Amino acid sequence: MPWLGDFYRRWLARRRPLGDADWHSALAHCRYARSLPPNDRQRLRELTVGFLNQKAIDGAHDLSLTAGMRALIAVRACIPILNLGIDFYREWYGMIVYPGDFRVRHEYTDEAGVMHRGWRELCGESMEQGPIVLSWETLATDEDYVGCDLVVHECAHKLDILNGPADGFPPLHAGMDPVAWTRTFTEAYTRMNAALDENIETALDPYAASDPAEFFAVASETFFSAPWLLQEATPGVYAALATFYRQDTGRWLSPP
Repeated sequence: MPWLGDFYRRWLARRRPLGDADWHSALAHCRYARSLPPNDRQRLRELTVGFLNQKAIDGAHDLSLTAGMRALIAVRACIPILNLGIDFYREWYGMIVYPGDFRVRHEYTDEAGVMHRGWRELCGESMEQGPIVLSWETLATDEDYVGCDLVVHECAHKLDILNGPADGFPPLHAGMDPVAWTRTFTEAYTRMNAALDENIETALDPYAASDPAEFFAVASETFFSAPWLLQEATPGVYAALATFYRQDTGRWLSPP
């Protein structure tokens, strides 16, 4: 019964509220959240409380997370689902936060078909069957870099895999045209790779050219942190993301 779940979430929110100090501290480090109109900010706060009550956010390698640090992470995680709902995050249980970058085993096959194994340094990872892993050092300084939001990036991957492997094609809402989505993102992804091949600077971080899944994640973090870049460079991608996330971020956020 859906109403029981809603009742439980409201009960938890009253029992474990988000304090004013932690809330305002999180807003101070999240420009988009600060830019939202009052009613949307209040809904974001309520959603953040629900997220904190449902998801574990644990420190690793002796990182001691304060309530304010957890609040900042939760606010950023809830921004993409502000108008979607927390059930879009139902398939994963929490986050692990390292002080800085962390090492992971990496396997890949080269063009000759040879398998390689080694280690990679990462600042974030969205594990397909597990938690999101983050670098506190990176996410705490995201606002210093235009278009960057590590938490949104990794949460976008979680939305992407709701309907299968990460491929830049999340579950679209009723009325959204999958053919138009594929065409829009494929064309933008192809143009970006062509520009990079010509050593032309691109609006999105070059990491977006890694594969379609990373293009979607990078476009998503840019959509919520520097929407004007998408509006100018790839208006079709901006429009598609605005429809998917049900938010017109460019309305509230302009170049600093």
